[in-house]
Amino acid sequence: MLILAPLAVAEQTRREGIACGLNVKVCRTQFDCHVGLNITNYEMLEHFTPDKFAGIVLDESSILKGYGSSTRQLLNDFAESIPYRLCCTATPAPNDLIEIINHAEFLGILRGKEIIARFFIQDGNTTHKWRLKGHAYKDFYRWMATWARAVRKPSDIGYPDDGFDLPELRIHKHLVDGHVSEGYLVPVMASSLQERQQARRESLTDRVSVIAEIANSTTEPVLVWCDYNAESEMLRRTINGAVEVKGSDSPAHKASAMIGFTDGTHRVLVTKPSIAGFGMNWQHCNMMGFAGMSDSFEQFYQAIRRCYRFGQKRTVNVHISHAETEEAVIQNIMRKQRDTEGMMGQLVAHMSAAASGRAFTDSHYHRNEDRKVPSWLQK
Repeated sequence: MLILAPLAVAEQTRREGIACGLNVKVCRTQFDCHVGLNITNYEMLEHFTPDKFAGIVLDESSILKGYGSSTRQLLNDFAESIPYRLCCTATPAPNDLIEIINHAEFLGILRGKEIIARFFIQDGNTTHKWRLKGHAYKDFYRWMATWARAVRKPSDIGYPDDGFDLPELRIHKHLVDGHVSEGYLVPVMASSLQERQQARRESLTDRVSVIAEIANSTTEPVLVWCDYNAESEMLRRTINGAVEVKGSDSPAHKASAMIGFTDGTHRVLVTKPSIAGFGMNWQHCNMMGFAGMSDSFEQFYQAIRRCYRFGQKRTVNVHISHAETEEAVIQNIMRKQRDTEGMMGQLVAHMSAAASGRAFTDSHYHRNEDRKVPSWLQK
């Protein structure tokens, strides 16, 4: 079995395997593999041979949408001959339902063009946005129920939730003064992408100062998220005991810093959700701060879930520092959160119905006569 995971997650999975009595081997090439469970990073896939494996697992499989079409095709081609395939993610389609295609194609369920033709229609005059056809809404989720399972908690699949209760999650918003444009008396909320980026640059120092003060006010572990390199650099310089992980850092440094935060070697980790927001388990930490945010709900959700996850025993406090002019970013993320919660609710409902044999009880089609071969086929 081969498990593909984001950077630094492999070593964490190996440790958790030991706790469960399983031998999970971290591998860099095919020659490192043994009979049993093997795990590596997505970036190392080219060093492995697909016909040597009976199964493949994609951990944090929503990462598929972040790859270019050529890389996704490489993954699909690699898995094509492997009989058992599994995708695992908490955010299967964080931005749009059309992203489900990535998983369906990898699993060999249906090709993207066929899925689009069957369930989707172009949204308005754009060529890159799609929405479900009105009459296909229920059919889409019924179709997904034939090959996917959505589990938010044990009761979603018929088991008691005992021992799987999460503590309280508290979101604290810290509003800093926004830039007042010439000709205006008050800050104007940025609407376009360019305006939002400009608003973030103008409020950078104030936002970073708020989060740095919070991190320096405690001796407990703190996870600090940012969006720009300038934010990351300033946070590292102003927070006591902080280690910084940047995109340009070597894989060895990234893994060492993240494992160091896990082990308590580093009290504060400063990084981006795009780097460390997937797969890591940091329940030892119950405080985090966002000094900068992008429009990605997936990154926001996944970043919070590094600490707010099963096994967390304390209230998790999330501090968000943003300017008045950046309110559109917050609103956009909240909208995507509502959409995602609605999608997961539909998936759980339809999959529960499929498991209990009730999947098609509300169909408008009722057969009231025996099937017959058309007369023109009998000739």
